[in-house]
Amino acid sequence: MRIYIDLHIHTALSPCGDEDMTPNNIVNMAKLKGLDAIAITDHNSCENAKACMELGQKLGLIVIPGMEIQTREDVHALCLFKDIESAIVFQEKVYSSLPPIKNKSDIFGRQIIYDSNDNIIGINERMLLISADMSFDEACCITKELNGAFIPAHIDRNSNSVILNLGFIPENLPIKTLEYYKSEGLMKLKEANLIKPTYNFIKSSDAHYLLDILERESYIDVDEFTISNIIDIL
Repeated sequence: MRIYIDLHIHTALSPCGDEDMTPNNIVNMAKLKGLDAIAITDHNSCENAKACMELGQKLGLIVIPGMEIQTREDVHALCLFKDIESAIVFQEKVYSSLPPIKNKSDIFGRQIIYDSNDNIIGINERMLLISADMSFDEACCITKELNGAFIPAHIDRNSNSVILNLGFIPENLPIKTLEYYKSEGLMKLKEANLIKPTYNFIKSSDAHYLLDILERESYIDVDEFTISNIIDIL
């Protein structure tokens, strides 16, 4: 079964996310664009994933709880989970490794927490746009211990990518899938032999604005239309 996906979407919990990135707006935009599954991946937090999942269930859209972690090496990676409980366990580990710095909302933007009706139920005061004191290897291993998928993010970008910051993808880690932003960037990495062709590759939007959410262009083939099966494939 082929399903169309966008597994890298930020809500207004990410300080760089537009305040129009509410649960209802995101889920409805994904439906309008014909997507079958999305992932909510805010910076170093999962606090808006549950509201989006509840809406997705009502509208027939799979919403995967996740996070875009920024590791000790300033590398971004997607950590996706089979259920909200596992995502929260991971979130607490990340929170405990973040520096005790408050967000400066006047500079970086508010970090808004919503319910499934788009009501603001809180403001996350932690500085989320910062590196956790957790290595790339540690983040991968913890994600896998929680039966999640660990996907290095936007590997073809010139900022916060594993290729740029580490120079390679550690082959000892159980990584099956890499995310890219533009096909020409991925092609350059392949031509330079910086990544092995044995990986799976997915394109994602890294959307911080509603219109940036992907159309029906990135897909995977699954046996079952479930979060669990999607994670197992990734």
